[in-house]
Amino acid sequence: MTADGTGRVRVFLVDDHAMVRAGVRAELGDDVEVVGEAADVATSVTGIRTTQPDVVLLDVHLPGGGGHAVLETLRTELPATRWLALSVSDAAEDVIAVIRAGARGYVTKTISGADLRDAVRRVAEGDVVFSPRLAGFVLDAFAAGGPVAPAPAEDPATDPGLDLLSAREREVMQLLARGYTYREIGGRLFISVKTVESHASNVLRKLQLSNRNELTRWAATNRLL
Repeated sequence: MTADGTGRVRVFLVDDHAMVRAGVRAELGDDVEVVGEAADVATSVTGIRTTQPDVVLLDVHLPGGGGHAVLETLRTELPATRWLALSVSDAAEDVIAVIRAGARGYVTKTISGADLRDAVRRVAEGDVVFSPRLAGFVLDAFAAGGPVAPAPAEDPATDPGLDLLSAREREVMQLLARGYTYREIGGRLFISVKTVESHASNVLRKLQLSNRNELTRWAATNRLL
């Protein structure tokens, strides 16, 4: 990623409602540098092409073709830019459309300001971020050639890496794979965010995985979601 001189992530906001953009900008605060805004597909393409931000916060429904049209136009041209969908919609077709178009994450507008800032930072760093209840849609979107086909129920998970995880690490692993943020996991398990981060690091190391995307696919393959 290419952050500004202060280390802040450079963000471009795309939403067809000016008040929503103003609210998002306020929630992001000084943690990021908002380098531009747009309300439709045409002006989004022009603005993003000009500013080349680190992260685009992209609404799904836009005049002129929708968020996926912006993504499909610029994804190849701007390979260093990461895309995070921010939408009121949690419909499967909307999630899958932007993920297949190349978005690195999808969060709904019920997200808190703190979690949105965290999501932007994580996407800028190359992670994938999804609102928890969208995990099933994400599995479909990332599965090559279509939806994940479930293995026969009678077959046990066979990956020996599972035996390396402690009981707490398994709990963290499942919540990570389902798309929960560190803060949400900490709240559910009554542990600190720092402890969650430590467990997450151990999980990825023990399973020899690089990121949350790989963890989600691994968990689906082993029927652990």
